[in-house]
Amino acid sequence: MSFATAVLPHLERQFTRQRLVFWHDPDGEYADEVDKLNIPGVTTVEVLGDEFALKYRMLKEEPKGKFLVYRQGIIPDGIGNWLLDLELAYGVFSADRAALLRQDLGLTSDDVVPILDAHKTFFRSVKRTEALRALRDASDNADLLRAKMCAVLFGQREHSLLELTRTLLIENAQGLSEKCQLLGDYGLLDFHWAGVARIYRYQADQPTVDDFILWMFRQAINGFRSDEPGMLRNIQLDFSSLRNDRRSADALAILAKRAAKDLDYARQIEDADLSEFRGNDLFEEVEQKIVSGLATQVADRRITVREVDAIVRSRQSSIWVDEYRDQYEAIRAASELLTMLATNTFEVPSFDEGLQRYQEEWYRVDQLYRQFQRATRDAQFGETVQKTVEKLWTEVENHYGSRFLGPLGAAWQHELDTVSAWRSRVLRPQRAFYRDYVAPLVSKRNNKAAVIISDALRYEIAAELGALIRQEDRFDARIDATLGTVPSYTQLGMAALLPHNTLAHSDKGDPILVDGQPSDGTTNRTKILSAVDGYAIQAEDVLAMGNKELKQLYTEHRVFYIYHDRIDATGDKLRTERRVFEAVEEALKELVRLVKKLASANANNIFITADHGFLYQDSELPEAGYLSEEPQGDKIVVRKSRYVLGRGLKENSAFKKFTSEQLGLASDLEVQIPKSIHRLKLSGAGARYVHGGATLQEIVVPVLAVNKKRKSDTRAVNVQILPETDKITTGQLVVKLFQSEAVTDKIQARTLRAGLYAGEQLISNQVELLFDQPSGDARDRYQSVQLLLSEDADPFNNRRVQFRLEELIPNTSQWRTCDSVEYTLRRSFTTDFEL
Repeated sequence: MSFATAVLPHLERQFTRQRLVFWHDPDGEYADEVDKLNIPGVTTVEVLGDEFALKYRMLKEEPKGKFLVYRQGIIPDGIGNWLLDLELAYGVFSADRAALLRQDLGLTSDDVVPILDAHKTFFRSVKRTEALRALRDASDNADLLRAKMCAVLFGQREHSLLELTRTLLIENAQGLSEKCQLLGDYGLLDFHWAGVARIYRYQADQPTVDDFILWMFRQAINGFRSDEPGMLRNIQLDFSSLRNDRRSADALAILAKRAAKDLDYARQIEDADLSEFRGNDLFEEVEQKIVSGLATQVADRRITVREVDAIVRSRQSSIWVDEYRDQYEAIRAASELLTMLATNTFEVPSFDEGLQRYQEEWYRVDQLYRQFQRATRDAQFGETVQKTVEKLWTEVENHYGSRFLGPLGAAWQHELDTVSAWRSRVLRPQRAFYRDYVAPLVSKRNNKAAVIISDALRYEIAAELGALIRQEDRFDARIDATLGTVPSYTQLGMAALLPHNTLAHSDKGDPILVDGQPSDGTTNRTKILSAVDGYAIQAEDVLAMGNKELKQLYTEHRVFYIYHDRIDATGDKLRTERRVFEAVEEALKELVRLVKKLASANANNIFITADHGFLYQDSELPEAGYLSEEPQGDKIVVRKSRYVLGRGLKENSAFKKFTSEQLGLASDLEVQIPKSIHRLKLSGAGARYVHGGATLQEIVVPVLAVNKKRKSDTRAVNVQILPETDKITTGQLVVKLFQSEAVTDKIQARTLRAGLYAGEQLISNQVELLFDQPSGDARDRYQSVQLLLSEDADPFNNRRVQFRLEELIPNTSQWRTCDSVEYTLRRSFTTDFEL
């Protein structure tokens, strides 16, 4: 209902007594709505300087007609008003706008009338009035009405001070002030700041949003302490909501960066110890200080892996963690890596024990090194932490080379020098992959197998891939290893994985002949596989297929070899070799996608393996890393950085020499491998990423056996509430929570939200908690949450309230309760709220 419509009944009553009604509207409040009036038998006319003509019409032309004469603006006095005689005779109608508005909106409180009268500009718009009508309650008082008017101006339904403040802060973070200007334009700015002063206790002679923001962050730095207990409780609670609510978190982060600079916060914490920042994520400078301090302590070995892990884990709930996740990952990896290097000697008692130790333990050093390098490249380090991280990078790089690659390479080489035949008692030969893994499976009726061969998927990468696959529901992955072929390069490794009786180099080394047939390329490999009803295809073609097409192809063959090349394609080029660890990350994602796609086409038995591994160190190879001697022989057929093929190769202490027979190959070519981790200089080739030799990193080749189960086998980790009392006697509640089991691939981390409720009303702040502890030690799996009671809790004293843990419903923004405990709220309000 519009305002003019509200006037209609009053006008109709006038026309029951007289035929002429004069309506004065000096401010033109109803100008836009007069034409909407539709009073039967009444003609509405507006005075537009045509008083004499109207008078003549009403008295002479239509002496019996009924007229509503609407006049706006200033009415002339005395004889200047040509309609004065008629107005004196019939009277002048005047609409009491405030009273009509109150009636129209259905408001019952008397104190709203002055508000309605004072904000005529606001109510001049039908759109604003209708929006307010949708929000108002009949019993709204003056404050509630104005708060809802503010909400209308902001274009929102929520009218609490928290929500109005949220809107203003989001706008301020965007560098705008339109909504704040609207409050001023419609006379509501003073009301807003009066509410901020009363509820939040912000006082300023000339309040502004910018000044309020600085004041708010100052209080946060001070822990919202005040002389009067509980005085800043409301701003403390709402500040927490503003920062943690997804709607305003990004805006508060922007404002925090601005406030930290204005308040010179970095200088304030220059001399602070890391222990002082427990639970503090107020400013990004805190995160930078922790990253810098941790990096320094790890580089100096002044902190244990357990302590680093605890700090890194505690920072995962920081609002800045997304920007610092890579930094923390780099520090965590460096801490574990340096500790492993300091506590291991990497001695190799025998050939077989060296293979076992690498497969079971030592691969982790290469994995941590890769994770550290990848994380430091992805991370964006500011000036404040760059130097400390560079120091850590140098420590990791130097120790990885001097305490792992070098010593392990030398120790392993000592055992290689005693090897007369390339075989192991603990690892199957890569040449027997088809015979030992695939053939037993497909020999059973109706069984099929899919084999993914990822070029240069070294063992440590496959170990991580297995964990990623196991995290997928209904998937299992078990890792094994084979003794890779030597030389450890693509053509030979790929050929060794095919079904065959003999492998041989061709006269020029490549292609490798499988039972006399060339094995290079997908077409040739399909020909070889056809003998076992097999088919070869590129991974990119599988990923591009529709599910129906892939299912059809899968029904047509028993064995599928899928060739994937991301890692080697990147590492084997001088221009891109330093991006090889980024390529590993891409490869891991692609391989998980490939496994899921194959499984969706009914492939339940999948093997993932590789042709070879690789060596990599990020720093430029020193001159000592290259052999000073060149291979000699009757004929050098192939010369690569990590292997040589030839005939009549001369013995040289810098090389380990093998005959083809020793390597299980049927050809007359001999093989020489630069000892340990040394390279031959090769023009135009990279030296950081290499393969072809016989180090453990190059020849321990992974085999992942992946199966898809029928039933779901992943679940969220269990969390228990451990209340220490059943009463709440102060303005805060601390609750201990226990993650009752370690997080594993199948028992997965979860994020829960804690809050205190009276019925469905939230009466505290809400805190999100991450439960992701993989430790088997129960002591590591406890954490506590502190809730601060809001003023909304006051009416529920001496009543039962509920502490709830909630989790986000997948693919929604809704939360559901997963556990709860009841307390009796029994507070003494004499001390109220003290931290």
